[in-house]
Amino acid sequence: MKPLTLRLHPGRWAACRLPAGSRVPEPPAGVRLWSATWTRDETSLIVPEEHAPEGAPVEKGFVAFEVEGPLDFSLTGILAGLATALAEAGVPLLAMSTFDTDWLLVRQEWLEKAKEALKGCGVECVAAVEEGPTGRC
Repeated sequence: MKPLTLRLHPGRWAACRLPAGSRVPEPPAGVRLWSATWTRDETSLIVPEEHAPEGAPVEKGFVAFEVEGPLDFSLTGILAGLATALAEAGVPLLAMSTFDTDWLLVRQEWLEKAKEALKGCGVECVAAVEEGPTGRC
């Protein structure tokens, strides 16, 4: 497997909990990451902090790393390897997957420690999206 590249997106994200079956608000134009997950017990949102629903339980202060994809569904161990590196460094993680790739969210205060841990586990580079037109190293 080739080395992974992670893109660090600008902004801060929030994890929000709504009652089961809640209607999910539409994401505003230009939002880089907006996710909704429904289960029998809850509706969870990952949204930019400024769009967190009022009155909902919210955990703020996350930064978002995107694994450069798309990733083939036959690949194994990508998320496990990244999560293990963060866990061994003592960095709490909120992880999610999409059809094309995986996302890692860590609290802002853990950002530098997370970068160090991820670079030490086979990640080729961690590039901020602002560093270039493609966000690549």
